[in-house]
Amino acid sequence: MASNPAPDDSRFGLGRQVRLTGPLRLDCGVAFGPVDIAYETYGALNADRSNVILICHALTGDQYLASENPMTKKPGWWWRMVGQGKPVDPDRHFIVCANILGGCMGSSGPASIDPAMGAPWGMRFPVITIADMVRAQALLLDHLGVDRIRAVIGGSMGGMQALTWPTLFPGRVESAIVIASTARHSAQNIAFHEVGRQAIMADPRWRGGDYYADGDVPSSGLAVARMAAHITYLSEAGLTEKFGRRLQGRDAKTFGFDADFQVESYLRHQGLSFVERFDANSYLYITRAMDYYDLAEDHGGSLAGAFARTRARFCVVSFDTDWLYPTTESRVIVHALNAGGAEASFVELSSPFGHDAFLLEAPELNRVVDGFLRAGER
Repeated sequence: MASNPAPDDSRFGLGRQVRLTGPLRLDCGVAFGPVDIAYETYGALNADRSNVILICHALTGDQYLASENPMTKKPGWWWRMVGQGKPVDPDRHFIVCANILGGCMGSSGPASIDPAMGAPWGMRFPVITIADMVRAQALLLDHLGVDRIRAVIGGSMGGMQALTWPTLFPGRVESAIVIASTARHSAQNIAFHEVGRQAIMADPRWRGGDYYADGDVPSSGLAVARMAAHITYLSEAGLTEKFGRRLQGRDAKTFGFDADFQVESYLRHQGLSFVERFDANSYLYITRAMDYYDLAEDHGGSLAGAFARTRARFCVVSFDTDWLYPTTESRVIVHALNAGGAEASFVELSSPFGHDAFLLEAPELNRVVDGFLRAGER
């Protein structure tokens, strides 16, 4: 498959990038190409190319998992897990992380340029699925000369990708680590996403997704979408401990609609900072892909059947305060893996941080991932 560097064609197009001719056959029926993929690698391939770790990012993540994000200037989103002396170690592993298809950090998405039109795709971009994201990652690994993955790892939406990889490419994956994730989106998950999408589309500056030319983006709608979603990533105990009902920079209530409470100020900050680094149309497409996700549905209604062809080892991890993808969802995955004859281990970890626990300081998670990876390297 021919490749050549793709242009830096939008304010979201940052980092290392390759253009693959494709076409990539999408679940919606479109043969999409060329396919731009932005990615980062850490470490080096060993002699027999057997040390590859693929890490899949969550909804608002990107390829900069262990290096400074050039847009935010902040450390990579999983620096606690990836680095020298850490569970995923570039001294032992060749680590790959790609911005997902539909993303806004250099991979093909609504903000990238449609070569046929010479303008951003906008809402002409085809609707994508989690499986489409995985197939795009497979194209990248083909380009890098990688035939087999020692482990694919992901949390949240990244966990959906990690779970999907062995079902689509059973011969390429030796193991999968699925963290704080699910095998299908529930009605509650879909409902929260729909609130966010409607907030974006109700913003007068969305203009049917055609806002790239003048840069006047639907920031208000996207900020509200982020605020609503961010609540689901936290826990009630965590919010109470961090904020309670404490006031923000004042001694008394204003009896107005300013951010009287610290938690209000925090959410507003989360919304405003998110707008600076994310594309509203990408948010629409990625949340829709998550809502469409139902691994059993993709395999005749049998989740166990989805794993019938793989010989991969699985490690499934949940957190006791995660109410977005609670432990019951992880148990469903483990039961299906057991029914399908797959080797699976499961652990529920305790954390006050809710769904976001996998991104924060979690020594027990590091120990679980390190132990699982080392067991496969013996």
